[in-house]
Amino acid sequence: MIRTLTTAAAATALLACATAAAAQDPAPPSGSWSFVVGAATDNRSKAASKSDGDPFVWGQAQWTSAAGLYYVAPSFETVRSSTGSELELEATAGVRPQFAGFDFDFSAAYKYQVDADPGADEDAWEVTADMKRSIGPASGRLRLQYSPDAIGAGKAWTWVEARVGWDFTEKLYASAAIGRREQETSVDYTGYDAGISYALTRSLEADLRWYGTDADVPGEQYADSLVAGLSLAF
Repeated sequence: MIRTLTTAAAATALLACATAAAAQDPAPPSGSWSFVVGAATDNRSKAASKSDGDPFVWGQAQWTSAAGLYYVAPSFETVRSSTGSELELEATAGVRPQFAGFDFDFSAAYKYQVDADPGADEDAWEVTADMKRSIGPASGRLRLQYSPDAIGAGKAWTWVEARVGWDFTEKLYASAAIGRREQETSVDYTGYDAGISYALTRSLEADLRWYGTDADVPGEQYADSLVAGLSLAF
């Protein structure tokens, strides 16, 4: 059922982006850059490990337009991939329109794994559509992600996730999420996480989060894990 959303949903989201962009930010603004780097005890994406349970480091630079609508974000992260690569690069572009009290984020990302084994499928495209809403300390987000051809031996996949959060103080934030991933040539699974983030300073944040899946697969990729991380913004 989830797969029926894929290409049509992605095309609709990107069309909505273009329409909103034309209406809200017609002039090319100067914009500004921000940067963040981090490290954690495991690289988790969609509740599954991309580093085979090992620690990883990551970094991202983001340019945002003056009105906050457009952005581009090059980034890197260390991985342990089936392609033999240990470094993944990503270039993302998107728009963040607002409508009827909701914040939207539509983006497309190109991913490339450095020094992959000869003949391995080392790159992929991924599109994401987020719908967010905050009311007082409470927040929520619905996410749809799709790739027509995953890195490595995988083919098309879809991820649908619901996330809720709560700001206990200006520094302490808690959130939990549940999502479903369906993959054409790999295991389908439900993934979930819950944890807290704490701002140690204005720039330094710590995160402690538990991840789990219902995938009955040996190894660390889908195993339950408690992950600790730090990020530094500047």
